[in-house]
Amino acid sequence: MSQANPGQMISVPNTLKAKIGGRFGGIDPAALAKAEAALKGLSDNFGQWMEDELTKLAAARERVRNEGYNAETAENLYFRAHDLKGLGATYGFPLVTRIAGSLCRLIDDPTTRLRAPAVLIDAHIDGINAAVRGKICDVDHPVGKTLVEELERRVREYEG
Repeated sequence: MSQANPGQMISVPNTLKAKIGGRFGGIDPAALAKAEAALKGLSDNFGQWMEDELTKLAAARERVRNEGYNAETAENLYFRAHDLKGLGATYGFPLVTRIAGSLCRLIDDPTTRLRAPAVLIDAHIDGINAAVRGKICDVDHPVGKTLVEELERRVREYEG
């Protein structure tokens, strides 16, 4: 075997970089303003959409109570929490995002989620409901901050 021609380096042009305008550039300020305006126009619906998400979360909890905490009901509950984790801040409830994120952390792994303490799962769900119903949106709200920090502490203890 000869080492005379060990290989050749081929440089491929980065056309994506050119299309989006470099490392961080390329975002059209007018398009961004238009998107923000569209989001603001939808904000009147955020309260109802959040209520819809709470209804889905309540239904997931009810399934657990009726059918037991099994792989299917646990996965359904996880998906509801994951949706709230993503939508909370968008809908004006960053505290919900953080509580739902803590719940997701608790039940994220399908191989261990069935061992998660039911009382801790319920505490997260009750916390999400209380935050929305009490309009406690901000993570710096004294009650909300205390609640989420305690929930996160309990999850860390459980993970041990």
